[in-house]
Order: sequence, then C-alpha cells, then structure tokens
Amino acid sequence: MLKCAVGHSNDPDSHTAIAEVLEQISTTLNGVSPNAGILFAAIDFDHPLILHHIIAAFPELQLIGGTTDGEMSSVLGFEQDSLTLMVFCSDTITISAGMGRGASKDTLAAAQTAVQQARAAHPTAIQFCITLPESLTTSGVMILESLQQTLGVQVPIFGGLTADQSRSQQTYQFFHTEVCSDAVPILLFSGPVLFSHGIANGWEPIGNAGRVTKAENHIVYEIDGQPALAFYHRYLGALPPSFEYPLAVFDGDSDRYYMRAPSGIYDPIVGSINFFGDVAVQSVVQITATTHEDILAASQTSIQQAAESYPGHAPAAALFFSCAGRRQLLGHRTREEYELAQKYLTQTLPSCGFYTYGEIAPLQQHGLTHFHNETFITLLLGAA
Repeated sequence: MLKCAVGHSNDPDSHTAIAEVLEQISTTLNGVSPNAGILFAAIDFDHPLILHHIIAAFPELQLIGGTTDGEMSSVLGFEQDSLTLMVFCSDTITISAGMGRGASKDTLAAAQTAVQQARAAHPTAIQFCITLPESLTTSGVMILESLQQTLGVQVPIFGGLTADQSRSQQTYQFFHTEVCSDAVPILLFSGPVLFSHGIANGWEPIGNAGRVTKAENHIVYEIDGQPALAFYHRYLGALPPSFEYPLAVFDGDSDRYYMRAPSGIYDPIVGSINFFGDVAVQSVVQITATTHEDILAASQTSIQQAAESYPGHAPAAALFFSCAGRRQLLGHRTREEYELAQKYLTQTLPSCGFYTYGEIAPLQQHGLTHFHNETFITLLLGAA
C-alpha cells in the first residue's frame, strides 16, 4: 500500500502557508501517519519555521526538500512564491532520508554520508533514490557521479538541483528540521514499490554533429579541434550562445541525448563556452533549437512515457522536475506545462514538483542516470 497526500499554499506568510498545507494533508490522510515527505519552497519563506511545524505535526517523518524557481501541484497547478509538500504513507515500503554536508569540499564524502545515513533503515535492496542537492557551490554532475559510486550505477536516481528564483546567490536544502546550503539530501525507497519515469525536452538537433576535443568540467574549449564558439557561430551566425540553443550530448553511439545549456558566459578571444553542467571530452554534440509549442508538448511526452511504462495498474502519486530555463523561455505560458501534463493524469492523483537548476533521471527505463538541463521529468510511484 502507498497513499500520498499533497498540500500547497501561495500565501506569502510562512505561518499561514504551512498551516494551510498541513490542514490540506491532514484532511486527505484522515488520521493516517505519513512515513516520509518532500518539501518544495520558494526562497523567501522562513524555512526553519516551516520545517519545525511539519515535524511537530509528524514527528517521525523522514523529510527532505529544497528551494525552488517555481512550484507545481495537483492542488494549485503552477505557482511562484509558494510552498508545496508531498507525504508518503506505507506499511510495506521503506522510505528513509539522509543528508551529506560540505559537498563543495568533498562531494564523494557528502554522498557517502547521505547514503550511509539513509540506507541503515533498509533490510532489502534499494529500488531508487530521490535527491534535491545544491546547485551553485559544486558540479551537479559530480554530485550525481558520487551518488552513483556510493549506491551503485544500477540504482536509478531522480530529482533536481535546488534553486533560488534565478538570483544565483544561495540555495537551501532541507533535512528534517535542518536548513543547509552546499548539501546533498536524499530519500531511499525499498520494498514493493513500483515506479516509472518519462523524460523529454522539446529541443531537436540541427546542423551536423561535432566531437568535443577540449573541455574542463563545464567549460568547453574546442569542438572538432576548433573553438567551441566557432561551432556555435557556424549555425547561429552572430547570435551569442544562450540557453535557447543548448547542446544535445549523445549517450554513446545511440540516438538518445541529454541537454547542456550555455550559461551565457563565453570567451570571445579563446572561443570557450560555459555550460550549466559538465561536458566530457570526446562527447558527440549537436546544437538544438525549439519553439514554445515544442517545449510545452515535451511535458505531455514525458508523462505519457511514464504512464505507458508504469508496471502496475495505477500509480499513487506523480513527481515533476522541470528546468528553470524552460520556465524563463515559456514566461506567462509556464502554467500550460503542468496543465498539459495533467491531462494524462487523473484529477485525483496527488502530484507536485518544482523548477530546478538541473534535472536528474535515466535517459530510459532501466538505463544509466544522467544529469540534464532544460528537461521535463515525470516520476510515477505506487505499490505492488
């Protein structure tokens, strides 16, 4: 059995907002105690106050969360400056939280601490992991690789990097009543849990592919032995690299790809381009382009993929992780992204999610987990 409930408030007052959220959840649960929860909160709330209210209401709750660039749920749809909480109740599925701190100092140690803490509660194999880590102090790719090294690459990982409403100053991660930065919070799931996911972005490759011949972490210096900037100018003329035209980075020899968006920082002398994520040397890449309609259609594709591959009769909940870059490009049409996704879900299915600074999910069912930009990820959950 897996029962989920969602609360969502757009009241700017922290006391009122969390009171509304907890009342909504308590009404749905009708006396059932939740095991775990995920909190998505706008940057300007009083986060310590909110966490203490949640734990006061549910003292045994395994809680993680983080700050956002926008929130969405089955209660209010898309909102900004809001607060949404999803809780999980099960007497058969084990869900536990952990958090590693100081990710920028020792990323692997932070991942190991989080996993060790959370794994202690699990007598059986971990089915999957949800993480909401730091985005500004260290590499999201390094965090993912550290989690993979600790959990094993066979364990799928889902989630998104915490955000701060496009300020790029400081993000926060939550663990029980603790508010941190530079941290890696996780939830681990084991037991008879069913899940599936979908992933889509809406960008299509244009022009010819190239191979990255010189790069260092998130900075690409050369593609096909020429300055990376020249590769962009070949197809986009005088347009500067921007997140409107991300790179498709292909997964080995397949036609599947994940996205790397330019950060807007580039060196016109050296010809290098900075991206919102590491790009490995020898990666095959291709410039991509999109339209607003294609970005919106990707949310439908994502939920449709997840629904068609769900292994059970009906899921108990849905989680969404979408990129802040998508929200910026869509502008006032951002609300349509969740509305289109919702068409493939029943109105009674609890769902929530947030706009992230980088998304995490496998490219395909049972595949290796990758770090993404400008992507819409759907995760469906249920019980066997």
